[in-house]
Amino acid sequence: MTNLNKKLSTEQQEKILETLQSRFASNMVRHTDMDWSSLHDKLIENMDKLWSLHEMEVTGGEPDVVDYDETTDQYIFFDCSAESPVGRRSVCYDREALESRKKNKPENNAMDMANEMGIELLTEEQYRWLQQFEEFDRKTSSWVQTPEEIRKRGGALFCDRRYDQVFLYHNGAESYYAARGFRGLLRL
Repeated sequence: MTNLNKKLSTEQQEKILETLQSRFASNMVRHTDMDWSSLHDKLIENMDKLWSLHEMEVTGGEPDVVDYDETTDQYIFFDCSAESPVGRRSVCYDREALESRKKNKPENNAMDMANEMGIELLTEEQYRWLQQFEEFDRKTSSWVQTPEEIRKRGGALFCDRRYDQVFLYHNGAESYYAARGFRGLLRL
């Protein structure tokens, strides 16, 4: 990640807002009943969330708004890059997994990265729901939130899309691959 003080320069603010607006306009199927002006106002009021969206962007996530929760008055952004975000690949699942590796440790882990960015890993259900918009992870895979019962036994879950189907798999949480990263979500 590029900026851990969680403040964006004016230039960075303008650039991420421009990027988000362009992506919003180009992908209306993801948010048919939303308008940019309301979302823009909420982004301006929440600079910490704008910083998180910037981090999602610079790590290759291509965040876009995909839902609005009327109950909580929150816009929901998901990483919408075609493949698992390139700046978040080659990571094991969490800190415990990272520390358990004796050699060839990856540089980071998905849970800590997401926390530092102010986002959450997608759940399996959210991952499957995202696939309604287009086909994601046809060449890569993405860690998803793993139930504690599985994690306690050393495992972690990931998903991908192959053969026009979404698959859920398991692996040792300490494993990492060049083609596996994670997708996140941000509530605004």
